[in-house]
Amino acid sequence: MGALAGWAYGAALLGCALLVLLFFRDPEREPLGDERSVVAPADGRVVGVETLPRGHRLAPEAVRRVSIFMSPLDVHVNRAPVDGLVESVAYRRGRFSAAYRGEASELNESNALLIHARAGYRIVVVQIAGWLARRIVCDVGEGATVTRGARFGLIMFGSRVDVYFPSDVTVTVEAGQRVQAGRSVIAQGP
Repeated sequence: MGALAGWAYGAALLGCALLVLLFFRDPEREPLGDERSVVAPADGRVVGVETLPRGHRLAPEAVRRVSIFMSPLDVHVNRAPVDGLVESVAYRRGRFSAAYRGEASELNESNALLIHARAGYRIVVVQIAGWLARRIVCDVGEGATVTRGARFGLIMFGSRVDVYFPSDVTVTVEAGQRVQAGRSVIAQGP
């Protein structure tokens, strides 16, 4: 009986180790589209495409929002959606409620990057922690240059990324669609 318990315990540990390895995978990605194409900053399912009455606090002109929910099974490496310059980074403490809920954008812990795209407009990319995620990693700071599709951060286990666009950027995805970070085109710049 003890040997059977040992095997069960070992199998459970191996299963946990495989899940952690699955979570931290980081496949190479080649962005689709052209230099006007905005790629997804996260793997996952688009849970919202909205026009907002007012823009994001970092960029009042950014009045359209695309929200991407990452389940614990998705790749959690975040990638830059455009070529550009990081004008500011703003971390905000908050709650850890379910990231797929609409209120997570306003209430959960988050880290926002204001990026001045090489094409001339500004977007905001917000990393949002979920109920299981308790850690946001951002490897770029103010003044950093980012390249479309390049890695810039990570959010641990089940989380969300919101992207805010000005009205002259055309959103090309809809709610329910699955996207891949650094690869799937989610919008077209002017």
